[in-house]
Amino acid sequence: MKYVNSGVRKKDAEALVTGQPVYTDDLAPKDCLIVKLLRSPHAHALIEEIKIDAALKVPGIACILTYKDVPQDRFTMAGQTYPEFSPYDRLILDKRVRFVGDAVAIVAGETEAAVDKALKIIKVKYQVLDAILDFHDAKDNKILIHPEDNWESRFPVGADNKRNLCASSEEGMGNLEETFAKCKYVVEKTYHTKANQQAMMETFRSYTYLEHFGRLVIVSSTQVPFHVRRILGRALGIGASKVRVIKPRIGGGFGAKQTLVTEVYPAIVTIKTGRPAKLVYTRYESQICSSPRHEMEVKVKVGADEEGKILAIDLFTLSNTGAFGEHGPTTVALSGHKSVGLYRNTEAYRFGYDVVYTNRMAAGAYRGYGATQGIFALESAVSELAEKMGMDPTLIREKNMIREGDPFIAYDGSPTATSCTLDQCMERAKEMIGWDEKYPRKELPNGKVRGVGVAMAMQGSAIFKVDVGGATLKLNEDGSYTLGLGATDMGTGCDTILSQMAADILETDLDNVIPFGVDTDISPYDSGSYASATTYITGKAVAKAAENLKEKVIKMGASMLEAEPDEVTFNGKCVEKKDQSAKVTLPEIGVRGTFGNNDALQVTENCGAEISPPPYMVGMAEVEIDKETGNVELIDYVAVVDCGTPINPNLARVQTEGGIAQGIGMALFEDIQYTEKGAMANNSLMQYKIPSRLDVGKIRVEFKPSYEKSHPFGAKSIGEIVIDTPCPAIANAVYNAVGLRVEEMPIKPEKIAMELLDEK
Repeated sequence: MKYVNSGVRKKDAEALVTGQPVYTDDLAPKDCLIVKLLRSPHAHALIEEIKIDAALKVPGIACILTYKDVPQDRFTMAGQTYPEFSPYDRLILDKRVRFVGDAVAIVAGETEAAVDKALKIIKVKYQVLDAILDFHDAKDNKILIHPEDNWESRFPVGADNKRNLCASSEEGMGNLEETFAKCKYVVEKTYHTKANQQAMMETFRSYTYLEHFGRLVIVSSTQVPFHVRRILGRALGIGASKVRVIKPRIGGGFGAKQTLVTEVYPAIVTIKTGRPAKLVYTRYESQICSSPRHEMEVKVKVGADEEGKILAIDLFTLSNTGAFGEHGPTTVALSGHKSVGLYRNTEAYRFGYDVVYTNRMAAGAYRGYGATQGIFALESAVSELAEKMGMDPTLIREKNMIREGDPFIAYDGSPTATSCTLDQCMERAKEMIGWDEKYPRKELPNGKVRGVGVAMAMQGSAIFKVDVGGATLKLNEDGSYTLGLGATDMGTGCDTILSQMAADILETDLDNVIPFGVDTDISPYDSGSYASATTYITGKAVAKAAENLKEKVIKMGASMLEAEPDEVTFNGKCVEKKDQSAKVTLPEIGVRGTFGNNDALQVTENCGAEISPPPYMVGMAEVEIDKETGNVELIDYVAVVDCGTPINPNLARVQTEGGIAQGIGMALFEDIQYTEKGAMANNSLMQYKIPSRLDVGKIRVEFKPSYEKSHPFGAKSIGEIVIDTPCPAIANAVYNAVGLRVEEMPIKPEKIAMELLDEK
């Protein structure tokens, strides 16, 4: 292969670094109405009266919409494949507001100044209601977040709006009590992770207009164009056939843009006024009313016999979905399925969860999607179990980790580990960080202390039996190929990666394959860029399309040579008779496909996820702690990843480094805080600290490729796995350094300092 497993440059690299107009706001028409939202100052309230007459008189105001002016059919903003697991609990605008920042009115005008003035003039009278701000208090509380009769859960996930339950379930295997009774060593702990923000560079934004056929067109920075079409068709009451979605370049998503945060608001303005409309969130809005990670509390009980074999795991997750249920039923499942599955010797397990409504900002999708929270809990407990046994934490993992060919426990994406080099990842990570020399700690001459920690992780590659990837390949008259994709490149480089696969199969230059972004009118259907799906599932669709188009090209060339397909050869540039007596070039074949032809040189293929082979990772952290201040400095982080065959090692490395940096932020810096009245205190990047390059220390990445036979190039995913190990690895390193167990993220210096002071 010429391109697969090669670090070629991203196809859009030049356009991005030279500042070409490729993003949503760059492309919006200059005459767009500016759309902004009036937001609730209360965590829970009913709108008794809303006066807009004076605001409508502001020069330049085109329309002001309240709950009285919009459809009243409930829907979900979660961009997931139909049938949706998330409940239908949203209205475009509702009489009941459920968190500080919830939408109260939509204001559209000719200028931002006019809209800002109108927002200040609108008068709203609220009946303030009691709120649920602590997710421990939500289940079966007399205060109901969604008392409405038209709330609907369309999938049996254990949801009950009369109990504030978005989802609830329990599963298991074996006799847990009997198995724990056999365990010589048992650890039982509770771990807490907060609702981290994705903090992507490009905030949420969309613009809309009516095309010449009267259909609604949405141009949006979204990860899920086809889901946007379906959801808006329902929310607006016009049907998906009246909606067209176009996705330009995305300035980062990390799961945040798997939820329809902005799209519906300019859309309803365009429908009401007939004019183009644009909504661009400020950073403030992206902080207070977006789609952060679900806050979770995970209770873990894990037991091992005297040899260190982990026999029993009991895990219960309480998840805070906030005011609405986007992704609530699905994120929580990964907290167990992607953690328990790491251990092969388990004889009994139980995994249960409750997902509850509260009067907080609604949560959504974030890289790792629940696995991050569950892996932090279980990997922390396993490290504590090893310490209780007097065993090296790497050794207990080597004794119990999943290996290729082993059956999975509690993982529904595949019955067995079809490809796995997790053992090799562990071995190499130990070598890279110098584990045997540094474990558990080293005292430094300056009074500081260093410690090392370890964690393992697994994720998935697309959603088992659900996700679909699509690709269209066409040969053009000049011999180039057009690659139409329904998957969205949000900076990951998937346009480049998928083009690499097509170029190798078609035996052509990479520059000869021209990918184009998503337009739901002309792109093949694709579930979207989430669930670590693109390289694996859309890659399979691209390979299938390329193979089929190659056959068509050979058949057409053979016909032009008055020969049979088995009488010719194809080298990517021409079709030639085997006796070399005649040939036709690729451009000639492309031209021939445009006239007098009954067989189009174009192929569209879909591919579903029959299994979801996990990628694996071992992460190791070395930290330095000042025992007087509690300050934790990350000195070194090593990661060894099994993502199957890395299609583009350079992009895979960047993915890994970026995901680790986000995980470091979750572990050490990002601390969501609310006021007593439920308002977000961290409403800017001045208050919500994300790590800079100076904060993440040295990050070193290597790969231990396996070969996944269900993929034409042996590839698996890499997008999410890379965020999963920093929290438990760093927490384990802190314990090894100073003897303090961390049970809540982030790790705060003041907490370490105070606990060390108490021990004196």
